Amino acid sequence: MKKEIMNYDTLLKVTHGVVMSKDPEEVALLIVESVKNALEAKGCALFLFNRKTNELEVAASMGLSEEYLNKGPLSAMLSISRSLKDGPVAIDDVTDDPRIQYPEAAIKEGISSILSVPIVLREKPIGVLRVYSAEPWEATLEDVNFAQAVAQIAGMALEMSRLYKGLKDSIEILKTKRASKPSKSER
Repeated sequence: MKKEIMNYDTLLKVTHGVVMSKDPEEVALLIVESVKNALEAKGCALFLFNRKTNELEVAASMGLSEEYLNKGPLSAMLSISRSLKDGPVAIDDVTDDPRIQYPEAAIKEGISSILSVPIVLREKPIGVLRVYSAEPWEATLEDVNFAQAVAQIAGMALEMSRLYKGLKDSIEILKTKRASKPSKSER
């Protein structure tokens, strides 16, 4: 029961943040921090799909090292690609799952399990929200539904930001963010 209340509180916090902010980076950071805390996870990351490169690019993360985030390009076709098309994918053990693109990096980062849910906008996948656990974790249906609800809110928030800024595609939010703000490593 306590977890359900925390999930509802998190949904309220995230939707309030989306409504109050027009800054996509601020909203993305609020989303990953809120999901990480609500699910008591090691980390959380929001990736956006770059249709030109066919890769997923980090929009925001919490609890993951720069080394892990910069381990190499995340091919949308290789790295848990089913979550982009078919819905949530839960990886119970990163050491023994062929869907993991960089298993050695995940092990080195201390990641044991991953839940990946698509961010969909008008039936078109625009990214994924990933939750990383340091301990073996079998995501419950409640965990998956919660992550999916937050991913849908993230999709709406990114669309609102995109429209507000007059951009053609969600990935452009990252490009305008990078052009206007120093990266985490530059701070």
